[in-house]
Amino acid sequence: MTMTMTRTIPLTAPANAAAEVPALRMAMFQMAAIIAVLAIPSVAAWFTDVRQINDVSVWDKPLKFEASIVLHLMTLGVLASLFSAQGAAKRTVQLAYQVTAIAAIGEIAYIVLQAARGRASHFNTATGIETLMYALMGIGAVLLVVSSFAIGYALLAGAKAETPRGLRLGAAWGLMLGSIATLVTAGTMSSGLIDGPGHWVGGIRSDAGGLPLAGWSTTGGDLRVPHFFATHIMQALPLLGLIADRLAKPRQAALIVAIGATGMIAVVALAFAQAVTGHPLLPL
Repeated sequence: MTMTMTRTIPLTAPANAAAEVPALRMAMFQMAAIIAVLAIPSVAAWFTDVRQINDVSVWDKPLKFEASIVLHLMTLGVLASLFSAQGAAKRTVQLAYQVTAIAAIGEIAYIVLQAARGRASHFNTATGIETLMYALMGIGAVLLVVSSFAIGYALLAGAKAETPRGLRLGAAWGLMLGSIATLVTAGTMSSGLIDGPGHWVGGIRSDAGGLPLAGWSTTGGDLRVPHFFATHIMQALPLLGLIADRLAKPRQAALIVAIGATGMIAVVALAFAQAVTGHPLLPL
């Protein structure tokens, strides 16, 4: 896999820099397709495997992560289209996309492997190898987030001249703010410093009876809630920028993006405060 991505996304700018934008886009779409295909056995196992972790199917976590990673890769693939040929050919952009692909497949591979073994992938330090792999997973997650930040930062100056202002700012700041907020929320959760280990804060330490689809706790705080809102700023703010460009003039579109970014960070902060004080998002 690494060799394939190296050929698709070279670390040095080629003579034909114009080819780099479609190469970046296609690489992300290909990786998303691979992980989507890998999710098919996970779905089948969810229906047939009776084993559980935290009182829910052992395949809940792989499916959620597969869906999340596919969405993230698709987002970066779409946003690659905003780069100019020169912007896409920059070494930092090339490296960020390559690291994203490698880290994504590594994260999914270990999560699926642990599910197949009936073992937890997260907060699991029961054996030496699992302690090591959990640490490596943390490094991989940080690399994913830092790479997204780097791509967003590169878009500020490296987007095509004709890119509408709202979309450019929404994409760039969505990736950067989403990355920072994700590092804070996910880092807090993985550290286990707040009622850890695990994502629960107070309440019943079980994922059974959680909110539909999300599975968030209904009896106490759940650090996955602010983590979710933080990560998906990376999709929400570019979308807001796209809509703003359709409805407003460039200066107004930029203001809409700024207001939207402030509101999204506020939502993350409120959800984080609610979680750490032990209150569920929606008590049922």
